[in-house]
Amino acid sequence: MGKTPVKDQKDGRKEKAGKVVPPPGSTPAPLKDAFSWEEYLKETSSTPAPPGCFRQARVPPSNDFKVGMKLEAHDPRNSTSVCIATVMGLTGVRLRLRLDGSDNSNDFWRLVDSSDIQPIGTCEKTGDMLQPPLGFRMNASSWPMFLLRTLNGAEMAPVTAFKKEPPRPPQNSFKPGMKLEAVDKKNPYLICPATIGEVRGEEVFIMFDGWRGAFDYWCKYDSRDIFPVGWCTLTKHSLQPPGNSVTLPKSLQILPSSPSKPSRRSMQSPYRLLTPLPPLPVRKGVRGRRPKSETLALLKAVAEAAAAHNGSVPEDTQLVPRVHKKRGPKPGSKRKSKILQSPTHLPSIQVPQESPPSHNSVVSTVCVYVNKHGNCGPHLDRKQMQRLSDHFGPGPVNTVLQQVVQSCIDCAYQPKVLLSALQSDSGGGEAVKVRTDGGVRVLRLPAASSPSFVLRFLETMCRHLQCDNLFSSQPFSHYAAYDRNKSGKAVCPTNQQLG
Repeated sequence: MGKTPVKDQKDGRKEKAGKVVPPPGSTPAPLKDAFSWEEYLKETSSTPAPPGCFRQARVPPSNDFKVGMKLEAHDPRNSTSVCIATVMGLTGVRLRLRLDGSDNSNDFWRLVDSSDIQPIGTCEKTGDMLQPPLGFRMNASSWPMFLLRTLNGAEMAPVTAFKKEPPRPPQNSFKPGMKLEAVDKKNPYLICPATIGEVRGEEVFIMFDGWRGAFDYWCKYDSRDIFPVGWCTLTKHSLQPPGNSVTLPKSLQILPSSPSKPSRRSMQSPYRLLTPLPPLPVRKGVRGRRPKSETLALLKAVAEAAAAHNGSVPEDTQLVPRVHKKRGPKPGSKRKSKILQSPTHLPSIQVPQESPPSHNSVVSTVCVYVNKHGNCGPHLDRKQMQRLSDHFGPGPVNTVLQQVVQSCIDCAYQPKVLLSALQSDSGGGEAVKVRTDGGVRVLRLPAASSPSFVLRFLETMCRHLQCDNLFSSQPFSHYAAYDRNKSGKAVCPTNQQLG
């Protein structure tokens, strides 16, 4: 998930290789509603966890890596394997890494002082062998030659860029209620304010402030993914503000499928990120046209953003694809039956906007993956779900939300089961069609303000449909979902599973 800034001469920011770079000679204006730990601690009457509780350096190390550098890294999906990795992005003292030979769906993040990374040549010195990553896209026999081509002429990360990992705290000194900053394991590029919810031996339960609990997890007290209050500011890493009390339809705020958890105070006023989120991974080396649905969605978003910048809202902007003449089959060839997918694009309907558009328009994008082997629940037709695309997006948040919801409606045995759940007074978003006994009804979804809104909305909808782990912000893997009743020894998920 990320935000793609629209070109704007007055206020523009460019992203290059994972780093946000302000325009030359410009100083980012401070936001009035920027998150402040000092104010938040006072408002919630909370205390931060002491720095001595964390396995983090008291003085953050410098980040001397550069995008494109090569290093050795442990495969996060198979920790016994050491692979060649490339630095794809830098954020503060964190590295976005991609194992050479794998695709961009398995990128992961590590600190510059992590013991999981090491200079090129370390394996050879210790007598170990570099292994192909899990899911290596080529034949295993081609790995030696692939390794030679990969390292030939590549820029190796210098030994001085690798920092010594800080020592482990002697004991678990966390206490319930303490505040900290933690990596969202289901969206690992995000670091968010969190609270220690429970302590069990060497494990702590991380609860993200302002969210219902779908992103909470157990971890060891010496985890490298938790940080003291103020760490993001100190390392110049963006801090995702606490979740707001997102206005969802009342009928969606139901179905507590698990025992209720201690309530947490959420910030009432909306917050914005000081910097845009990292961009969505771009598939490189794929030739051919972009899928028509993605092109239309992106063009529509740019048109809306441009109109908002000019102080007007486009009236029912319709982007009609060029009609190409169909060619018949070649003589002697047989026609192959095509699986018809349910239409996801609907004519736009004029609905009053809830708030005027901002002049500093930013198009927020998201990509939602479908778990075709997951639990479809009692309301969705598994055969119909198998016909869906593997993912929706990347594209504007409102467009992707509409496509996913419409697909669920089309795959439902009784589409009206979602009727009460989708009715909302807020509106402002895209429209969906629901077939009922009285005909087809057109409903307007709530306007999605961010990728997080889309994910929470779909999570609640999945609970309503009684289907677990149906959607995700990353490709699905075999990992299981977190359960607060389970200890941190359970397998940790790397993809954000909804429901």
